[in-house]
Amino acid sequence: MQTQMTLPFEEFQATAANDNNRTKWELRFQDFHAANPHIYELVKKYTLDVIGTGRKSFSMTSIFERIRWYTTIETSGEEFKINQNFIPYYSRMFMADHPQHDGFFSIRALGRKGARQ
Repeated sequence: MQTQMTLPFEEFQATAANDNNRTKWELRFQDFHAANPHIYELVKKYTLDVIGTGRKSFSMTSIFERIRWYTTIETSGEEFKINQNFIPYYSRMFMADHPQHDGFFSIRALGRKGARQ
């Protein structure tokens, strides 16, 4: 019986702590976050609201849609009020700041070959 060999990277699970592949979007996110810290405050509030319901996981995209739906926010920075490409960075930031909730958001490795940057 033959067994198939698995390569180390095939079993890699990206987490907030081990995903350090920086892209131009990370740099844009850092600028946006510095200019708009109130967005992260809303991310934390709405995420903790969801956690308070007993859910074990949720979508950061849904958190963002809630922010977009229920608030009108004047932001500085890019043309978009909240750029969709910032969502992975807010997920990672939240889980890094709240390690007891690491894994609450599913994340993928950033900067994969072939991924749009």
